Amino acid sequence: MEIIRTVADMKARAAAWKAEGLSIGLVPTMGSLHEGHESLMDAARAASDRVVVSVFVNPIQFGPGEDYEAYPRDLERDARICERRGVDVVFHPEVDDMYAPAHNTFVVMETLTDSLCGASRPGHFRGVCTVVTKLFNIVQPHRAFFGQKDAQQLAIIKRMVADLNMNVTVVGCPIVREADGLAKSSRNAYLSAEERQAALVLSRAIFAGKAAVEAGERDAAALKALMGGIIEAEPLARIDYVEVVDGVTMQPTDAIGAMALVAMAVYIGSTRLIDNFLYEEGE
Repeated sequence: MEIIRTVADMKARAAAWKAEGLSIGLVPTMGSLHEGHESLMDAARAASDRVVVSVFVNPIQFGPGEDYEAYPRDLERDARICERRGVDVVFHPEVDDMYAPAHNTFVVMETLTDSLCGASRPGHFRGVCTVVTKLFNIVQPHRAFFGQKDAQQLAIIKRMVADLNMNVTVVGCPIVREADGLAKSSRNAYLSAEERQAALVLSRAIFAGKAAVEAGERDAAALKALMGGIIEAEPLARIDYVEVVDGVTMQPTDAIGAMALVAMAVYIGSTRLIDNFLYEEGE
């Protein structure tokens, strides 16, 4: 496995692979890798001749007062994980290489970014769409792999690829959870032992909401009340949002339709965690 640190070198390697007729799978990450990322690497390895994992903490998707400086960084550890999963290249560029001082171009999406995390974190998805577009242009992947835990991000990237006629297939992969139900997240490392236990309230609410929908509940207000009540019973939890949205448009809906996303963001202490489930009629 190789670590490539410059945009120019990564572009050259991708071009050489393509000249050989090899397919490229990309797993975009911000590092601090865990089993959720590993599942994306495995999916990419199974579907691609060459696999690239980008490890880049993207400054333009963090807002003022967010955890950009504190975000965990350990390239040596991340590289060991990637090598173990059969990754060919870790792409780890410097910020100044990705965003030159004169950088003045951003990718902005309407509507899908207005709700959920887009409403709570203004400008976040401008940063996500911009960096993902740049990664697609640099690595030139045939397929790119993203986790369902970031469900709004996944929907936005799929829409961006379709709208801008990008030559890449976006593959969504299931949420990976701890044995006790907590969704895998790099930010779980911020939690104290007490907070880690309290964080289980997210998955309890998700599982209760999913069970209610499977039992026939279709009223969004009733579902949000059920899930919100579970979260509010935990003293260390503070709700950012619990919402039901259309699974394609990401717009709030009053009723569970043919495809709906039930999503939440909850602060446990000072750590913001997200979780969700997707309902598709007939599945």
